[in-house]
Amino acid sequence: MESESLPDDLADALLGVQRLIRRHLRRGMTSPPLRGAEVELLRLVAARPGMGVSEAARELHLAGNSVSTLVNHLVRDGYLVRETDPADRRAARLLPTEAAEARLRDWRERRTALVRRQVGHLDEMDRKALEAALPALRKLAENLHEEAEET
Repeated sequence: MESESLPDDLADALLGVQRLIRRHLRRGMTSPPLRGAEVELLRLVAARPGMGVSEAARELHLAGNSVSTLVNHLVRDGYLVRETDPADRRAARLLPTEAAEARLRDWRERRTALVRRQVGHLDEMDRKALEAALPALRKLAENLHEEAEET
């Protein structure tokens, strides 16, 4: 039986963990910080180079003009390249730069080290509980993604 507070407690805990991870990682950055949506867009384009602005907007569940603004900032800062799509000269394809790949790699390595260190401070029972919760958390993320796709 699910407690009435589970949805709020879970959302608060996930948000708190994500916020604290970002805060810790920003401390060690030498370059200007990127907004959360900029990082999400960079990660998406790095995973699927050549995607267009419209496709990125759909994937991120953002308005096309919002993604265009993010793209402009990331192009200006040297993290994305916008190429004309040879199949449709009106469309642009987005590609990550080496600087973007390096920044994402650095962030991922530092995030892994931070979380590894913090999980290491937990007792074995808590570590096992977190590991056991991963499939349910992945399913929750999948369900949220599917619901967002329907709207």
